[in-house]
Amino acid sequence: MALDGQVFRCLAGRKTLHFTLDGKGYFAKLHYGVGWREILKNLLMMRKPVLGARDEWQAIRRLEQLGVATMAIAGFGERGRLPSHQQSFLITDELINTISLEDYCSNWPVERPCASLKRALIEKVAKIARALHNHGVNHRDFYICHFLLDTTTLKMPCTANDITLYLIDLHRVQTRSHTPQRWLEKDVAALHFSSMNIGLTRRDRLRFMKIYRDRPLRQILSDEWSFWEKVELKARKLCLKPDND
Repeated sequence: MALDGQVFRCLAGRKTLHFTLDGKGYFAKLHYGVGWREILKNLLMMRKPVLGARDEWQAIRRLEQLGVATMAIAGFGERGRLPSHQQSFLITDELINTISLEDYCSNWPVERPCASLKRALIEKVAKIARALHNHGVNHRDFYICHFLLDTTTLKMPCTANDITLYLIDLHRVQTRSHTPQRWLEKDVAALHFSSMNIGLTRRDRLRFMKIYRDRPLRQILSDEWSFWEKVELKARKLCLKPDND
């Protein structure tokens, strides 16, 4: 808990920092306790409060079971019984040679990407979303900035199997036996919203839908119009939030 390094995020009750040990880089998330006020606020809003590092530790283990690339755990610990004042930490290996999809795709509107690469990335993201949602997992911050692309896996022509995408920022992940519909809508809407300005076409979005649902497109458009309509509405609402300006 006394680790020192380059601080990337410092919020009430938790801090994220980067440090080096024996020439190797790591990220540490330190949790100091959220307090009863934060716990009660989340419960009143019908949300599960994030109490410490255990949530993200469990989420990483679940993604490993599903074959979804994510951070590698280097250390985890917690102390204290009171949930309001429990201290905990999670240390993960630094992911090197990576770039977020948000940054990687930011110039696509002016510089069109290789068609095979764009198709491969769409397929990869859709398959990750499908793997999570079909196995009771939802991310809650499912934006393309939380996908890190391993640049060493890029080659032309490119297929989804060639690419490594790491899914990060898992501290709010929820796991159940079955993912509720509203959380499916929220995750997919976040993906839609965060990819609105990277030059995707209607055909690109239809490709995502087909792979994500693993069904013929005709059936999706016929049977699931309500789901996709709600996804579109939620994505548009995200555009109106002040913190997304």
